[in-house]
Amino acid sequence: MTPTGTRALAVEIDVGVEAGDWPGADELEALVREVVDAAAARLGLSGADTELSVLFTDDAAIRRLNAEWRGKDRPTNVLSFPAFDLAPGDAPGPMLGDIVIASQTVAREAELEGKSFDDHLRHLVVHGFLHLLGYDHENDTEAGEMEGAERAILADIGVPDPYCD
Repeated sequence: MTPTGTRALAVEIDVGVEAGDWPGADELEALVREVVDAAAARLGLSGADTELSVLFTDDAAIRRLNAEWRGKDRPTNVLSFPAFDLAPGDAPGPMLGDIVIASQTVAREAELEGKSFDDHLRHLVVHGFLHLLGYDHENDTEAGEMEGAERAILADIGVPDPYCD
């Protein structure tokens, strides 16, 4: 889906497992690669190589980050730290940024929502990745655009619509 004559975006992914009950690093890296490649293809991203860091941790660590960076003293499922301010459609720079995901929150939400852990994790990786690309959900228009992109990317890799009840 990249414009004719352009090279698809190459993303170097650094996966770290800091804490929490996670599958092995190789399995996590393969999952992140699947999601990032699908997102890049769906969004038609092209250009120079870029880097992405994904840290898998636990609720305690993400709670500290959420308190420090967002002023919210509670765990959350995913945090994104963009390296550069982008708007949807902008070409990424040499570094996209960091995504941090908390194991207990992912597991708890997946169980409450009747989803598989892996499908919910894929959704959160897509969500975090889109934030790095400038997508947001601060108003209904932004939320609709971001959720539409999430649905399409996840459908491309066989994950059911995360917003259906």
